[in-house]
Amino acid sequence: MNTSAPVSTIMTTQLLTLHPDDSFQAVKKLFEEKDFHHLPVVEPGGRLVGIISKEDLYKVAYILTLNTTGPTYSLKQMESLTAKDMMTRYPIFLDPDDSIGLAADIFLANKFHALPIVEDDTLVGIVTTHDLLRYSFMDVEHPKAAEGK
Repeated sequence: MNTSAPVSTIMTTQLLTLHPDDSFQAVKKLFEEKDFHHLPVVEPGGRLVGIISKEDLYKVAYILTLNTTGPTYSLKQMESLTAKDMMTRYPIFLDPDDSIGLAADIFLANKFHALPIVEDDTLVGIVTTHDLLRYSFMDVEHPKAAEGK
């Protein structure tokens, strides 16, 4: 695996994003409808302001159920929440020219599973641990296949 290759070679560029004022229900619906685990939060113009993981959403819902008096009140509280209330603000991000090795180091050191890719203050992609695994396995040639050549 070429760890010095730029993350731009493996990043996802067709992104679904959230706006800071999107409701709890909108965030929940997007996670339910799509097989994503992380959603970047951007302001108009594409400036990254945060990221929400599916785990973040579950934690907020769980804490609300513990701290409220019942399901009706919990639902009312959830209705008042927006993406900016749940997101990780100022997430670590990479430049498209940063190396895949750097992304791997950040994933390992911080137990992250997604890194937004930002260029000129605009979100241009995202790299996940799944992207990194896919890249590493596509790069490795199976020994049996090599014998048949």
